[in-house]
Amino acid sequence: MSRLLLCFTLLAVGLTAENAEKKTAFDKPTFEAYVRHLNVWSTQIKVDIADPKPSDMPGFSLVTVHASAGGASADFQYYVSKDGQKVVQGNLYDISQNPFKADLDKLKTDLQPSFGTPGAPVVLVEFSDFECPMCKEEAKTLRDNLISTYPKEVRFYFMEFPLDQIHPWGRAAAIAGRCIFRQNANAFWDYHDWIFAHQDDIKAENLKDKVLEFAKGKEIDALQLTRCMDNKETEAEVNKAQALGKDVGVGATPTLFINGRKLVGRVDWPNLRNIIDYEIDYQKTAHNAGENCGCEVSLPAPKLN
Repeated sequence: MSRLLLCFTLLAVGLTAENAEKKTAFDKPTFEAYVRHLNVWSTQIKVDIADPKPSDMPGFSLVTVHASAGGASADFQYYVSKDGQKVVQGNLYDISQNPFKADLDKLKTDLQPSFGTPGAPVVLVEFSDFECPMCKEEAKTLRDNLISTYPKEVRFYFMEFPLDQIHPWGRAAAIAGRCIFRQNANAFWDYHDWIFAHQDDIKAENLKDKVLEFAKGKEIDALQLTRCMDNKETEAEVNKAQALGKDVGVGATPTLFINGRKLVGRVDWPNLRNIIDYEIDYQKTAHNAGENCGCEVSLPAPKLN
């Protein structure tokens, strides 16, 4: 009898140990170790595991993993089964909806600098940093080609996304740009082109003086501009654009959305043109993106007082 009892005891202990050792993706250290191994992420990459949220995939919860290093970051979506044993990585699509609808719903562009045709079938939204060298190259590509190639088919919106960790004057330049935009919307694009062209000459210490020098003859009140920069009156607008960028998964600049399609890093003009041409043709029948899509998505033109 005692031997039988001992066997049952040992079996119970074994089962308890087995259950205790059973891994689950809902244990954050366990899941972090797993995704680090999956993606070959060293300890130099910081990993944050979000709390699980309900998802549209039956039987699975959504867990977002935020990875960052220096000024770059990215979010990765994982679907975890209710028992924590199975993990699916990727995006979940509804075949009846635009595959980029989730981001389109979030890309609110009111009161952002823009150029192009209101109601255009293709909308480009760029998150950029005035101190970013790749943004400088992308800006020249877009400004040199976009409207000359598509005079009626596109509308472009600029979103400030300063990378504060690595660019010491990017935020101040974004604030100054918004100050100029407040006074003279058209002058903003002169500023945009000028600051990228003079990127190598600008430092945190001389930014203000150079901006004031630029503003001469631009129908901009110098005193008002100085006060706006000194008091950081437009920083809340920069923060709003930056927060929106983070909400749609922006972690590096430039990041461009073409009718919601996300492109990270500099994209050369032939590739951009192919995507725009595709969207123009596709929207002739789809009508589920652009500024005149007739759906819930709205990308209105700026309204200035």
